[in-house]
Amino acid sequence: MTLQRWFLAATLATTTAMATVRDAVADTSSPALTNPSAAKDKAPNVYKVKFSTTKGDFTVEVHRDWAPEGADRFYNLVKIGYFNDVAFFRVVKGFMVQFGIHGNPDVNTAWRAARIQDDPTGKQSNTRGMVTFATAGPNTRTTQIFINYDNNARLDGMGFAPIGKVVGDGMKVVDAIEGMYGEGAPQGRGPAQGRIQKEGNAYLKAEFPKLDYIKSATIVP
Repeated sequence: MTLQRWFLAATLATTTAMATVRDAVADTSSPALTNPSAAKDKAPNVYKVKFSTTKGDFTVEVHRDWAPEGADRFYNLVKIGYFNDVAFFRVVKGFMVQFGIHGNPDVNTAWRAARIQDDPTGKQSNTRGMVTFATAGPNTRTTQIFINYDNNARLDGMGFAPIGKVVGDGMKVVDAIEGMYGEGAPQGRGPAQGRIQKEGNAYLKAEFPKLDYIKSATIVP
């Protein structure tokens, strides 16, 4: 092989490898993805978000008066493309489906401490189709969201304030999201949140290949 051919082959191999690495992680083109302070817009009073997923599309209608802090955070996450190529990593049929850990570990590091204040509960209940931020205790909400599969009103008194609901026939898509892995580790055999935070989609796609993903989430005009 001539030196020129060797150089071309090596360049092609390098380019292919770089493309593979790019494909393994989510896009980080928006500066706000690694700078939460740049994602502080106030949401409209009512807005809709279309989710395109590996199981089909569904729409969430958000009402800011239900939970203003949560509605604003969700609005900004959608605007900056945070949910693109994000997995439904915790799927417990009859309970809920959860998402919101980014596929890129650097993005997770940036948002881990970007907490918002709690919203008062009581305006809406965690019934089927309601969309709610996950929380680990008072004032700890960041980016994780769940959709209720059933009537989970017991969560209302635990600080879980719904921000919106799946509308139309969207729950048919949500019901179809792959749930074979169930609860996450250590309680179950599903993905461990700590590893998703540190390793991103590379971990999920290697060890949980059947997971469904959000392909994109956009504000509906």
